[in-house]
Amino acid sequence: MEDTINILVVDDEPSVREFFERLLKMKGFGVSTISSGKEALEFVANNNVHVIIIDIFMPEMDGFQLIDEIKIKYPKIATIMMTGMGDSKMIRQATLHGADEYITKPFKREELSMVIERAIWKIMPIEPLSR
Repeated sequence: MEDTINILVVDDEPSVREFFERLLKMKGFGVSTISSGKEALEFVANNNVHVIIIDIFMPEMDGFQLIDEIKIKYPKIATIMMTGMGDSKMIRQATLHGADEYITKPFKREELSMVIERAIWKIMPIEPLSR
């Protein structure tokens, strides 16, 4: 079994992808970044991904369309939706589409770390306690 958690970041903004790549690599995660939903689906089909951080507003395929595809084809992958709009309507929509977690931009590093940790806990198998 591999020890590295692989995280895919899907955002059309290069600066956001670069930020995530630097931050998550410093924390010891395997990190890949993609600029579109269609590329993300292709990447996930050919790579081992545990968590996907998805921007809601992207051209061609928005984050909601991407999460719908991911949840159907890869239900064991944890999903975190992110957007610059933190209103209750967006949070509700993300939840209805099956997002495991939600974060709004701009966010604090501590907040991001907590959200990623919660998402990872949702996909990790529970091991029995040794007696």
